[in-house]
Amino acid sequence: MATIWRDFFAAVLTAIRRRPDERAIAEERRRAVERLAEERIRQARESTDPQD
Repeated sequence: MATIWRDFFAAVLTAIRRRPDERAIAEERRRAVERLAEERIRQARESTDPQD
């Protein structure tokens, strides 16, 4: 019975520890998409802006 509880608590701790990593990865992906979008917008504006 003790091994069942030990395994249960190990699984809970693993799940808790994994969440911040997943959040960090998701946040980094969001920032990467924002940077890509800003770069694409800048490139589109440069290509449509008249040259001096």
